[in-house]
Amino acid sequence: MVFRLLRASSSQLYRAIITRPQQRGYPQHRFLSKTIGKVSPVSSMSFSSETISYLAQVPAQKLDEDLMGPLGFSVDQLMELAGLSCACAIHEEYNTATHGRVLVLVGPGNNGGDGLVAARHLHHFGYHVQVCYPKRTDKELYRNLVIQLESLRIPFVDVETVLEASLISQANIVLDGLFGFSFKGSPRAPFDGLISSMARAVAARRDGDNFAVASIDVPSGWNVEEGDVSGLNMQPDMLISLTAPKMCAKEFRGAHHYLGGRFVPPEIVEKYGLVLPKYPGSSMCVKLDNVSRDVSNIRKTYATEALTDIHMHENPMDQFAEWFELAKHCKNVEEPNAMAVASVNSDAQPSVRVVLLRGFSDHGFVFYTNYESRKGKDFEGNPKVAATFYWEPLGMSVRIEGRINKLSAANSDEYWASRPREHQIGALSSAQSSIIESSEQLLKSYESVKDEYSSQDVIPRPSWWGGYIIQPHSIEFWKGRASRLHDRVIYTADSKTADPAKHWVRSHLSP
Repeated sequence: MVFRLLRASSSQLYRAIITRPQQRGYPQHRFLSKTIGKVSPVSSMSFSSETISYLAQVPAQKLDEDLMGPLGFSVDQLMELAGLSCACAIHEEYNTATHGRVLVLVGPGNNGGDGLVAARHLHHFGYHVQVCYPKRTDKELYRNLVIQLESLRIPFVDVETVLEASLISQANIVLDGLFGFSFKGSPRAPFDGLISSMARAVAARRDGDNFAVASIDVPSGWNVEEGDVSGLNMQPDMLISLTAPKMCAKEFRGAHHYLGGRFVPPEIVEKYGLVLPKYPGSSMCVKLDNVSRDVSNIRKTYATEALTDIHMHENPMDQFAEWFELAKHCKNVEEPNAMAVASVNSDAQPSVRVVLLRGFSDHGFVFYTNYESRKGKDFEGNPKVAATFYWEPLGMSVRIEGRINKLSAANSDEYWASRPREHQIGALSSAQSSIIESSEQLLKSYESVKDEYSSQDVIPRPSWWGGYIIQPHSIEFWKGRASRLHDRVIYTADSKTADPAKHWVRSHLSP
């Protein structure tokens, strides 16, 4: 059987010959080649950003004055602590193996000083650091920070080289230390070019690219209280707030929000009414959870074109192929082949999990798993299943209902042989859905299996692992529309027609 990854050109379609369903085996097929996986380290502790304090511009400035006045802190002390906090937060999320190249953009104020300190610590942490410092200040503190970096042979690059050689997009991490909470107005040259270059690099990032922008305290160009009011579209992946988050942090939509500045005395907490998290252990930073428990007011406005019959294919699998291509090439859809599959056990208890689609054809949707897992046992007792794809950035979803069958051993063997060796060992190491004592037990099992097959070039597929195909009897295409008047088009199988490519009746459903 041929399963499609790419839409056929013109009217040509990939077709397949299928054996009888009761044989529970299917001929060769092509696999989906796009597999996207991303692993990111997680801070040992996180705290809700909904329960902590946010500072406006004037209170933030006065708080710094208090720290450096009656409370005895010097600016170089605060800068050292802030820069170390930034370096620690970056190291917490981005390791040197995948994000080893760091470009630090340094502005003329205190945020720039924080960036210079962070550059030194990141170098000692094992990153390859470059620094762009366009408008150097003549203050002794900053001159000394530059000398420290030069003594470590950390290269400085001029802004023209950064922009002309596209050094921002070539880095794994760009540490944005251009402007802080004292900034007002619109960025001027050369900083406007650097900010625009960061925004373009984020927008151009593709799935799997090891690239991230981390901003110190306030994303450069943002209004400290209102966020990106100038429309610069500079939305970093990480925000490292210092002392306390500023008001604009409420507009931050990136993946990682950290708080640094483990130096705030009780007098400051009481004077400004601050609610701050405790720092775990000896950590210089703490991760803030951006997820609110109040979800009642979360709404999305859809503004897409209507699904009319002129837009829809006669065959739902052709329609799926078209939508799947859109999802594959959407930079904000990280795993377009992720689908939720629901099953029901012998006690009529439903369960659902996410699996990865590995192929599709006129005859159905294919994925691979452990036959002895919970879902495998459910499928054995009740072959009626449902599945859903949801591509949120596109405002599109596909719902599938049908029956599930096992693929042939030959088909499963072919896919097993295509898997990375580590994935094969992982499958053999895990009795999926069974209770384990600890993650250490699983790692020991992995190492044991790895040693067992160390002298073998080929690891054979176990009989309890293989493929399934969902043969649909209905496929619904959902598209978000304004005022919640969403489009729903459903294809229902006509049992009177034997050809799986032609036995569909198309209808529209009320949202």
